Amino acid sequence: MKDSRFTKWRFFLICSALTAFFVTDFTTVEAQLTWMEDVKKHRIEKDAEFSSTESSILTEDDLASFRGLDYFDIKPEFRVKARFKRIKNAKEFEMKTSTTRLPLYRPYGKIRFRFNGKKFELTIYQNMDLMKKPGYEDYLFLPFTDLTNSESTYGGGRYLDMRIGDLKNPIIDFNLCYNPYCAYNSKFSCPIPPYENNLDVSIEAGVKKFHD
Repeated sequence: MKDSRFTKWRFFLICSALTAFFVTDFTTVEAQLTWMEDVKKHRIEKDAEFSSTESSILTEDDLASFRGLDYFDIKPEFRVKARFKRIKNAKEFEMKTSTTRLPLYRPYGKIRFRFNGKKFELTIYQNMDLMKKPGYEDYLFLPFTDLTNSESTYGGGRYLDMRIGDLKNPIIDFNLCYNPYCAYNSKFSCPIPPYENNLDVSIEAGVKKFHD
């Protein structure tokens, strides 16, 4: 029975590679299964955070009826290998937000990847204030928009977090992308993904929009 299950998984991986043209770092079926369990665990922890009266960012009414966030199915094709190129001497700029707040960011580098046979590029940013806080010195911010926005996902785009160390062998895992806080509560001020990070493709992975 075990051998049969793994055979089916190998067949699934081969078919996915041929149809989606994605490249991941999975070397075994077991590695992919472990990754999927890690993503599931991440989602359980996120739902627990949203459910807690101590940590939730939800409004009082939404918290009372909250039963978990809505996610796309976990899909290996949305976990892609990438290439990174540092931007030297990048200038700081004021990133627009959902309010009048204008936090300072600087472009840290470009991350390039292929998906469905096409080439894409995103800019990774570093928050100039956050990098001064202990534990966030190497924190990087990857906001983006895509063709699912305002349809199945939040209209203002979604985010991914990275660390500088991740860029040695960069992987973009869209299964982990999340909504900005202002998607749940208007009291928050959230960065608006710059136009250069608009992906002309549907990223049907990660968290979906909160309200229809």
